[in-house]
Amino acid sequence: MEEYYFLFFLAFVWMIFAAICDFKTREIPNWGNFSLIAVALAYRAFYSISKNETMFFVYGLIGTLFFIGFGFLFYYGRAFAGGDAKLLMALGAVLPFESYTDYFFIGLGFIFILFMVGALYSLIYSTFLIRGKKGFAKTFEKKIGNKKLLVYGFLIAGIFAGIWFFYSADVFFGFYLFILGLMPLFYFYAKTVDEMCMIKLTQPGDLREGDWIVRDIKTGKGVIKNRVDGLSKNEIQLLKKIGKKVLIRDGLPFAISFLMAFMVFVFLFLRYGFSFLPVF
Repeated sequence: MEEYYFLFFLAFVWMIFAAICDFKTREIPNWGNFSLIAVALAYRAFYSISKNETMFFVYGLIGTLFFIGFGFLFYYGRAFAGGDAKLLMALGAVLPFESYTDYFFIGLGFIFILFMVGALYSLIYSTFLIRGKKGFAKTFEKKIGNKKLLVYGFLIAGIFAGIWFFYSADVFFGFYLFILGLMPLFYFYAKTVDEMCMIKLTQPGDLREGDWIVRDIKTGKGVIKNRVDGLSKNEIQLLKKIGKKVLIRDGLPFAISFLMAFMVFVFLFLRYGFSFLPVF
């Protein structure tokens, strides 16, 4: 287990840097994410050679490829921005894979922790965003619309099932069911926050490469498409030239969620070793 301590320390340093950049500029530098992959794999290669443990490097390399797949999945699914997706890819070189089954337990286990921590962080962060926003409750209710039975049915079922399994000693499964019951409610809450707090009219001079536009933009003879990879440098230059304000979808500074999720993961790993992973 000691061979992972340096990798954990490395990831903590990189993620602290990423979180600071994300809060300040809403961007995570590409060189930061790619250098984490390079340094982590270089350490694995050096350790593998010095200790004659080839699989330590191989598992890290496969882990990187495995998480690159997840990164693309979440990026093109618009769950993560580009910097967040690349940070996830980089963590594939860091996580303690020691067998092929670990890609399922550790990989999905970490992603589960990340989404749980991310959901809690987003909920807390969004409460500050909606303060003073008139009509939030009305918009939230409108978003739910005729799906109240589904939303509140899931919520009540999740609460009762969670309590049942909690008292039957299957605490983890009870917790999962409770979280599952909250999902529809959280989905409509997130949609309302997105509509009321995350969409803003932006001057062309304030646009950044990769910004997500809300809808297609007509520019006289052409159209700038609402693409998953966001605005390009040339498109930003064109918008500056015609002086057109743009509705963009801003995101939360999410890198801090990676740091907090990794702290939870490392605590569980150091406390319980690999034995805690099958609960995921």
